[in-house]
Formats: sequence, C-alpha cells, structure tokens
Amino acid sequence: MSAAPHKFVRTTPDGGQTAVDRELAEEVPVALEFNGIGYAVLMASPSDLEDLVAGFLLSERLQFAGDPVPGVALHRTERGIVARANLAADRAHALLDRVRHRASDSSCGLCGIENIEQAMRPLPPVTAPCTADDAAVFRALDALGAHQRLNARTGAAHAAALVDAAGTIRLVREDVGRHNAFDKLIGAMRRDALEWEGGFALLSSRCSYELVEKAVLAGCPMLATISAPTGLAVERAAAAGLPLRTLARADAMLATPAPR
Repeated sequence: MSAAPHKFVRTTPDGGQTAVDRELAEEVPVALEFNGIGYAVLMASPSDLEDLVAGFLLSERLQFAGDPVPGVALHRTERGIVARANLAADRAHALLDRVRHRASDSSCGLCGIENIEQAMRPLPPVTAPCTADDAAVFRALDALGAHQRLNARTGAAHAAALVDAAGTIRLVREDVGRHNAFDKLIGAMRRDALEWEGGFALLSSRCSYELVEKAVLAGCPMLATISAPTGLAVERAAAAGLPLRTLARADAMLATPAPR
C-alpha cells in the first residue's frame, strides 16, 4: 500500500515545535461500473480493489455467495480509478433494480419510502456456527496491531481480519474506510475460496448496522469490533442471529449472544 510523505510541524503542550515527516494514507475516488452502468463512487485506499469489488457485490446483494466472482478491470484516470465488472445475465435485474432505487428522485415522497425499505430489507439467518470462545477474541485483539501495516505508518486506516476459532489471524485487509476494509476482506475470501471455519471477523471500528449486514450476507459466524455498537446494529444482529463482541479491548468486551 502506498502512502505519500508530507511535512508537518509537531507542537507539544509546552509550546515546543519540531519539523516532522509523516506518511499519509491515500484516499481516492473509486468509481464502480457494472455491466456498463455507473453504480457508485467510493472513497477508498487504492489497493486490493479487486477484493473490494468482490466483497461489495455480495454486500449490495448484487451477487450471492455461490456466484462466480467476476473479473475486474481497473482504469486509472487523472482524478481517480474506475473499476469495471460484468455480472451474469441472471443478476442483471438486481443491478437495474438497485440502480433505479439509487437514482430515484425522493421529492415525490414515495421514492424515499422505497429506498428506506430497500435499506432495511430482512437479512437471512446466520447458520454457520462460531466455535471461537472469548479468549480467542482477546488473542486476536492482541495480535491485530502487527497486521495493520498501513495504519502503523499513517494512523489513518481501518482493518478487517479473518480470525480462526483459536484466535489466530488468517487474513487482513486495510482501507481508509471501515466499510471498504470489510468488503475487501470478504472479497479476498471469495476470490481465494476461504471459509470462516468456525472463526469470526474482527474489525478496528465501531459496530454499525451496515457492517452487521455485510457480516450476515457473507455468512460470518460472529462479528467482533473494537468500538461500541449502535442500537440498530444490535437489533439487526439479533434478528439475524449474529453474535456480537463489541467495545473489545484488552481488558474487557461486551457480548451480545444470538437469541436461542
């Protein structure tokens, strides 16, 4: 992952000033085009973009877990990157339907209601069992920092990790956006045919409802996050049967078990 060095003046409370060089994480517009249709523009770190597309397609329900991962063509422009992929014909209707909702003019009122319904669609139940105990979460937390190479240099990147049932980190993806980092992880798993195998996802972010939805749609058995959850995230996780471990720190964490 590339990062550009910049010059700063470091100021301390006693008034001291020191010239320092610091690497900054790159953040560029990434335009996603599917079947020739402009779908979304994400602000993302310009790395592992093939993984980002593969995970994004699953998170957006434009594809499902068993679908083949499409090839991605990347085109760098002066202002950003265009990522192009083609979906199979049987997924084109979902693409067109989602584009219609994204492009709706909410001034009519009804379109806004339709978009809310799209955003709050029911989630499938989580069926994959998590065999990791809480000790495994603490082990992964302790090891995560060593895998955050971009964040170590810049202090400006989120991480998403695939962790096995024993608490060993198997794979990590980083991005300036927490959603992008998780999509990259999910996409990398899809492209390399990796399974959760009783493990879980560990994210260096708060637990928002969007991240819960990505976890559920990716078949993740449990989601652990370093910061606290939102109320909607807990509600959506409970409805889908997704166990949560949140506000996970070295000394404690909050557990939300799936309903029996």
